[in-house]
Amino acid sequence: MIDLRRLHMLRMVHQQGTVTAAAEALHLTPSAVSHHVRELARELRVPLLEPQGRGVRLTPAALLLIDHADALLARWEEAQAELESYRAGMTGPLRIAGFTTAISGLIAPAAGRLRHSHPDLLVQVRERDTVESMDLLVAGEVDLAVVEPIEGGPQPDDARFEQSPLLEEPYFLLVPADHPLARAGSVRLEDAAGEDWIVADPGTCDHAQRVRVLCASAGFSPRIVHAATQWPAVWSLVGNGLGVSLIPRLAEGPAGGAVARIPVSSGNMPTRRLLTCVRRGSRQNPLVDLGIRALEDAARDHRTMDDWPRSA
Repeated sequence: MIDLRRLHMLRMVHQQGTVTAAAEALHLTPSAVSHHVRELARELRVPLLEPQGRGVRLTPAALLLIDHADALLARWEEAQAELESYRAGMTGPLRIAGFTTAISGLIAPAAGRLRHSHPDLLVQVRERDTVESMDLLVAGEVDLAVVEPIEGGPQPDDARFEQSPLLEEPYFLLVPADHPLARAGSVRLEDAAGEDWIVADPGTCDHAQRVRVLCASAGFSPRIVHAATQWPAVWSLVGNGLGVSLIPRLAEGPAGGAVARIPVSSGNMPTRRLLTCVRRGSRQNPLVDLGIRALEDAARDHRTMDDWPRSA
């Protein structure tokens, strides 16, 4: 019988491109990953890796095996889900990953609900951006993630995952409370084209990429003067008159900050879509299903909220 852990390692080598990168993603040593792939090749009686320069590449036989790996691993997840349903009680752990605003607006409220409804259930939360959350899912280190579609992220039909819509939320322009735009009922994003902007450095978070893409779609490149990743820092910089920023509705800052949140009404301004993501086949796991339903309850709370006050 094939060791599914070894099959998973081979798939990670294919996904990451090198044994070293796969080992890093799996928190193993490269020698350990190489050993398990060699053992898998011995079990199957076909070579799976071959030299390429100073590295290795997957053989045609390995690529053929990868084509079947997702289905095999999904079936294994389904089997684990069915076994879980026979276990007495729900003690967990249920491990959930998500980016900052997903945690503050959805995951934390969902975990709080579960704490009250299932006091014996251990819920563990990890703050990670979308790509990192997907990597943790593939590595089996989390059970459920809240993600957003981003450039370079998995496609909707990625065979490794099941992705389901969770929430769509609008964007707001964050400006100083005494800024002329603060008096507007709504603004176009291009109305802020001449402003100094506060945006995180490229590659630091999903939102940093999204702001640049949205500004480009509105016909301008933002003049980024200040780089900040944490929302309290963005709030403080804006509140002190140092620039403007674009924020999703779930983003929160310190109470009492001298800022205004103005709805963005640009015709080409999309909402931000948030998704739940699990390993394919694991959706039937009672713990995973419980976590998704708690997240959906938290999302419904946001959909039924009145619009936030413009000033904060």
